[in-house]
Amino acid sequence: MAGTAEVVTSMEKLPGVTYQVLVPNEKGLENVLSLLAAHPDNPPVDEIAVFTAATDAFSLANTNATVTDSLKRLAPVVLSALERGIRVRGYVSVVITCPYGGKVDYRNVRDVTKELLDMGCYEVSLGDTTGTGNPTSVGEMLSVTLGANPVEKLAGHVCSQSTSRRRPSHLFFQFHDTFGMGVANSMAALSAGIRTLDSSIGGLGGCPYSPGATGNVATEDILYALQDSPYSAPGDLEALVDVGFWISEKLGRDNYSRVAKAIRARRKRDHQTQPGPRL
Repeated sequence: MAGTAEVVTSMEKLPGVTYQVLVPNEKGLENVLSLLAAHPDNPPVDEIAVFTAATDAFSLANTNATVTDSLKRLAPVVLSALERGIRVRGYVSVVITCPYGGKVDYRNVRDVTKELLDMGCYEVSLGDTTGTGNPTSVGEMLSVTLGANPVEKLAGHVCSQSTSRRRPSHLFFQFHDTFGMGVANSMAALSAGIRTLDSSIGGLGGCPYSPGATGNVATEDILYALQDSPYSAPGDLEALVDVGFWISEKLGRDNYSRVAKAIRARRKRDHQTQPGPRL
C-alpha cells in the first residue's frame, strides 16, 4: 500500500514487538518482498495481513471483488508468503452486521474463517467493523463460527514471537466501539475462549466503507476491564494513558478512551487537592 515502505523503514524497531503490514494482493506482497530484500540484516516487517469480508456487498465496496473472488486472490499470496517463511494473519470484516446488507449470516463468517485457516493463516481476526455487536450477538456468532473452527485451535495466551513458519491456528477479535459495546463484547469473547483481542490506543481507527463506525475499542479500556480478573495482559495503563493523549493531540482528534479520560480527571483532581508549600 502507498507509503508502507517509508513508514516501516522510518520506525524504530523494538524487541518483542511484531510488525505487520496489510497486503491486499500479489502486487502488495511483491512490495513487501522487495522491502525485505533491501534490509536483510534488519527486516522491518515480520508478517503480513490479508483480508476479506463476510458479505459480498462489503467486499465489493472495499476491494471491488466478491468474497469468493477475494479468497481466490488471496490464496496465492498466502502460499507465496508461507513459502518464504513469512507469517500470515487473516482478517474477516463485518462479522455481525454489514452497512450495506444488515445482519450477517454467521455461517458465512464460519466458512470464510475456515478458508483462511486452511490457506495457512496462523490467526484469523473476526472484525465487528460496524461496531453494532453486543454480547448476545457476539456469542451467537462465535457459537456458529466455532462449529467448523474448534475452540481447541484457540491460543491460550497472547501470540508469542515464535520464529516457526507455522504456528497453531486460532481466532482473535477486533471490536469497534461505535455503540460503546467494545469492552463488553471483548469480555464475552474471552468467556467463549478467545485469548487475543485487537485494540487501539485512544480508540484510534475507523473504516471509510462503514459509515458512522468509530475506531477500535481503546486499549486503555480493555486493560482496565482486565484488572482483578482471571486474565492478565501486558501493559502499563498509566503510561498508555499518556501515549493515548499524546497521539490524539498530534492527530487533532478526541481521545475516545473513557478510562483515559477518567484517569486524566483523577490526576487533575489529585493535583488540585495537593497542599501548597508551607510558609
